[in-house]
Amino acid sequence: MIVDTSLVLWGQTLAYTLYALAIMSVIGWFGYRVTKKGTGKEFKPALFYVFVGFLVVAGVSLHLVTHATIPWKPMDLDRSGVTADKTFTINIANHTFALPAEKMVIKKGEIARFNVTSDDLTYGFGLFRADNSMLFQMQVLPGYVNDIVWKFESPGVYSIRSTEYSGPKGANMFVKDAVEVTE
Repeated sequence: MIVDTSLVLWGQTLAYTLYALAIMSVIGWFGYRVTKKGTGKEFKPALFYVFVGFLVVAGVSLHLVTHATIPWKPMDLDRSGVTADKTFTINIANHTFALPAEKMVIKKGEIARFNVTSDDLTYGFGLFRADNSMLFQMQVLPGYVNDIVWKFESPGVYSIRSTEYSGPKGANMFVKDAVEVTE
């Protein structure tokens, strides 16, 4: 079962915020120790190096633990073995999404493949929930078939937005309620 991306974002935000605060505390402690008025005692950096070593181990461990929570990782690692239930071909040109249908419909639990091409610029292709949080996104390069495979675990209606800067007109690249996931 795929973990919802909003839960992953919340968990990783918390974990990496705590990690960043620990790093800032080391830098602050080191800066304070180096700049305070001397007492005649020599600064012993052993504690600093122990703390930096701890941060390195904690950082690597954090990456190893959180990589397993990335929802799309299993499908991406086994792309050759994943068969999409539906494939949607989308073309982007002149800051406009050309969709295969007014509303692309897929059932909960099915796997969709979005094949997206660009005729002119680099764009983004992102699917967004009704609360404007992002479900997934990818960069769309001209001259390539850019695809993303996604298993929809819950019903809902999603909008499409460009997630890549493509000039001032790119801000208007939005298709409301373009994808519907049904029970």
